Amino acid sequence: METTEMTTEVLNDLVQINNDRIVGYERAVKELKDGDDDLKELFSGMIHESTGYKSQLVSAGANPDNDTTNSGKIYRVWMDVKAVFTGHDRKAVLENCEFGEDAAQKAYDTALAAGNLPSDVQALLSQQKQALRASHDRIKLLRDFQK
Repeated sequence: METTEMTTEVLNDLVQINNDRIVGYERAVKELKDGDDDLKELFSGMIHESTGYKSQLVSAGANPDNDTTNSGKIYRVWMDVKAVFTGHDRKAVLENCEFGEDAAQKAYDTALAAGNLPSDVQALLSQQKQALRASHDRIKLLRDFQK
């Protein structure tokens, strides 16, 4: 596969992962109760974060795609099923968000392992992955403090 074509494919996959993340956090905001304004604000920030990442990926050569990945769709279905059993409490929502953040980390790991990416694209993906890791760690920390 030609390097340009492979780079576009990798970038497109990450656009889709960020679309999944946006939809996942939109769903999480809906799952939260009225007293969870802190999490609603946090999740809104993460939606904004992924919107920015998508923009950067398109600027780097991705096609502006509004679809989500199949794994992302499966994640949202899993989240819906789990909500039935958990009653939409904070810990359950945070656990589901951590699951999604784990999926994003794996997607970026796979993209960075693809090799033959231009150095500027490699740097962009590394930067986004690092920022996503900070978001993951924040979700995990909040989850760990829930009873």
